[in-house]
Amino acid sequence: MLTRLPERSPARLALAALLGALGVLCFAPFELFWLAPAVWAGFFALLLRATTPRQGLLTGLSFGLGFFLCGVSWVYVSLSVFGGMPWWLAGPAAFLFCTVMALFPMVAGWIFKRWQPDAFWRQAVLFAALLAAGDWIRSWLFTGFPWLALGYSQTPPSPLAGFAPLLGVFGLSALVALSGALLLRWRIGLPTLALLTLAGFGLRQIEWTMPQGEPISVALIQGNIPQEMKFRPEAFVRTLNLYRELIEANPAQLTLLPETAFPVFLDQLPEAYLAALKALASRRNGDIIFGTLTGDGNAYYNSAVSLGNSPLQVYSKSHLVPYGEFIPPGFAWFMAYANIPASSFSRGPEKQAPLAVAGQQIAANICYEDVFGSEIIRTLPEAGILANLSNTAWFGDSLAQPQHLQIARMRALETGRPMLRATNTGMTAIVTPDGTVQATLPPFTTGVLNGSVQSYGGMTPYGRLGDWPAIILIALLASAGLTRRR
Repeated sequence: MLTRLPERSPARLALAALLGALGVLCFAPFELFWLAPAVWAGFFALLLRATTPRQGLLTGLSFGLGFFLCGVSWVYVSLSVFGGMPWWLAGPAAFLFCTVMALFPMVAGWIFKRWQPDAFWRQAVLFAALLAAGDWIRSWLFTGFPWLALGYSQTPPSPLAGFAPLLGVFGLSALVALSGALLLRWRIGLPTLALLTLAGFGLRQIEWTMPQGEPISVALIQGNIPQEMKFRPEAFVRTLNLYRELIEANPAQLTLLPETAFPVFLDQLPEAYLAALKALASRRNGDIIFGTLTGDGNAYYNSAVSLGNSPLQVYSKSHLVPYGEFIPPGFAWFMAYANIPASSFSRGPEKQAPLAVAGQQIAANICYEDVFGSEIIRTLPEAGILANLSNTAWFGDSLAQPQHLQIARMRALETGRPMLRATNTGMTAIVTPDGTVQATLPPFTTGVLNGSVQSYGGMTPYGRLGDWPAIILIALLASAGLTRRR
C-alpha cells in the first residue's frame, strides 16, 4: 500500500487534505462509521511515507485543515450571516479558527515522525495515542472545543458504541485510530477490528443503568424563531404568544423550551404571563423548563428556569462559549465587528443540583455544554434524565445541527441516561440511554415533540470515573509506542 502513495510532497499533502475532508462523512448527518478506520488508516500511511518530522508536521496540518474546514464550516455562517461580521473579517476568522484546530493533528504528525519506532505495532499504538490525546487536549485547552472528536463517529449503529459507557468518547477515538492503523497490515488489522467489533457488540448487551419509577409525558417545544428576529423588541409579544399557544395545545408532565426562549431577564417577563404558564403546567401536575436570562446589574446568566407545580428553580450555564457568551481578554476589538447580543455572561457554579421537577431529577445543560462529558456527569447519580436546551439558530442550515445531536447521543451512551433536547430550530429530539434517537422533529419547523421518558438510576463506569480510563489507555498506548526493547 505504501508503495502506491505519492512520492512528491505536494501530492502527498493534497491527498492528506482530501482524506481529512472525507473524514467528515464519518460523522452526522452522513454517519458512515465504518469508513472511519479506513480514512485514518490512510492518514497513518501518509505519515509513514513522510521522511522527516517537518513532512510529518505538514501532513498532519493538511489533514487537519481538510477535516476542520469541511467539518466546522458553520463557524463562518455564525460570524457572517448571524453575527453581522463583514465577510472580509468573518472569512479569515473562520479560517484561523480551523487552522488552530488543525494544529492538533499537525503536532501529532510531528511527534510521530520525531520519535517514530521501528516495529509496526509500536507505530500503530503511538499513532492511536497521539490522535486520541489531541482530541482529549482539545476538550479543555482554551476552555475546550472537542467538536468532531474521532470517537463521535461511532454512535449507534456502530458496534464500537458499546465501549462508550466504559471509555467515553476519547477512549473510542483511541480504538478507532488504532484499528485504522492496524489495517495497513491486514493480517493483524482485520482480526483486531473483528475482535473489537465482537467485544463492542457484547458490551452493547450490558444494561449499565436501570429504569426507576414511572415514565412521564414530555413536550419538547421547537419555536423556530428566526435568529435575526429573536432579540428584536417588536417580536417579543409574538414570541410569548407562540410559546403559550404551543404549551396550551400540548399538555405534559414536563415541558421543555429552548435556550433563551424568552430573551429578557426573568423579572422582565409579565407576571400575568408567568402565572398563565404556571397554570398550564399544573394541569398535569407538571412543570415547564424554559431558557431566559437571570441576574442583576452586576452579573447576568444564561439560565434554565422551572415553573409549575414544583418550587421555582434555576440552573445557570457554567461552561460559556468564547466570543459568543464571554469576551476573552484583549478581544474587545474583535467583538466590535460582531453583532452578538448578550455576549458578556457570567459563569454559573460548576456544581449545581439537578432540577427537581415533574417528580424527577433533571440534569439541565445549555447549548454546547453537552459537548463536555466530564462535566455532564457532575450531577450523577442523582439525576435520572439529561435535558439540553439549545439555540443553534446561530449556525443556520448547516452540519452543526446533526453534529450536535450526535454529541448528545454520546452523552446518553456514556451516562446510561435518556437525553431530551429542546432547540429553537433543530434538532429537537428524545434520545434513549443506549444512544438511539427515539423521535425527532424536522429542523427549521415550528412544532412540539410529544413522547414519554423513563428516568434511569445506577452508574456506568464512565459515570463513575469520567475520562480517566481513556487517559490511562492513551498513556499505556503512548508508553508502548515509545518504549524500545533493550
